[in-house]
Amino acid sequence: MLHAKWIEHVLEPRFELGTSKGPINARTVWYLMAWHENKPEVQGIGEAALFPGHSKEFPADVRTKLVELCANTGDWEQRLSTDLVDVPSVRFAVEQCLRDLQVSGTKQLFPSPFTLGKQTIPINGLVWMGDKATMKTRIREQIEKGFSTVKMKIGAIGIDDELELLRSVRAEFGPQDITLRVDANGAFNAQNAMGVLDRLAELSIHSIEQPVAPGSYEVMAELCERSPVPIGLDEDLIGLNNHDLKVDLLKHVKPQYIVIKPSLVGGWAATQEWIDLAEERGIGWWITSALESSIGLNAIAQFTATLNVDVPQGLGTGSVYANNIPSPLLAERGALRYRPEVAWDLSSIG
Repeated sequence: MLHAKWIEHVLEPRFELGTSKGPINARTVWYLMAWHENKPEVQGIGEAALFPGHSKEFPADVRTKLVELCANTGDWEQRLSTDLVDVPSVRFAVEQCLRDLQVSGTKQLFPSPFTLGKQTIPINGLVWMGDKATMKTRIREQIEKGFSTVKMKIGAIGIDDELELLRSVRAEFGPQDITLRVDANGAFNAQNAMGVLDRLAELSIHSIEQPVAPGSYEVMAELCERSPVPIGLDEDLIGLNNHDLKVDLLKHVKPQYIVIKPSLVGGWAATQEWIDLAEERGIGWWITSALESSIGLNAIAQFTATLNVDVPQGLGTGSVYANNIPSPLLAERGALRYRPEVAWDLSSIG
């Protein structure tokens, strides 16, 4: 018989994480743990990490589902394709937990050259929003750390200042030296988005994520058709948990890229579905974290490593927390490494 419990955990950022939807000073995640009655020392663990302001779920939804799952552990596999589809972060936690249990709690979820420490995953550096001086310092830090692709959050301090920051990078590093991505988190609108895109194009920006608010499909479709800067859909993917809805979005909007957050779209199976649909239509993609702890980031990274990616992914967020779970993951020199010689330490979550 399978037994289970869940734990709520608050992660503490090392600095205020600025986004266009407001600053993040704390991050709540939930861990689902399961074990067999005759082998209680072997536990599987998965992380549910909804993202307030982006997820269609609420903390109460997560807690309710976790209580139900722990009360009845006999039908988890079946529920992955029924009621859990509409609670994506919990669905992903169940996927992780069951797979970790299958591999005896080793967290070697997808054994590969990556988990052997023989290959790395290319990742972008991330520049969080802050005041202009702080962001300039952060850009410099990312470049000095060896990142050749840097993503900057925009839409909070004023586009003129943000363009000036990007211009200062371009004055020193050409597009052949540093790839610049920007992420607007829906900060612009039908009236000003195209003007912003034209100005970004002058700086050889690789792509912009979610220039207008999710759900603005007509506006986004027009922007994707006309924009001189390739557009990636991010938040627009969240909440589309039905196959036909996903097809309709990609068919109608025709983005150049999609940016997939497994925790917010429903885990590995849902991520693979988005990838397949995108590739069928010639749409590029990459995978990013949603500020998970090491548990969720590990689950995303190991899956991503099996996809043989060569485009930088958004998986370098583990170091933002002061109290993250010690793990074999390490982001350095523009890549995410897995160090098999480093042990996991779950003592902080019981």
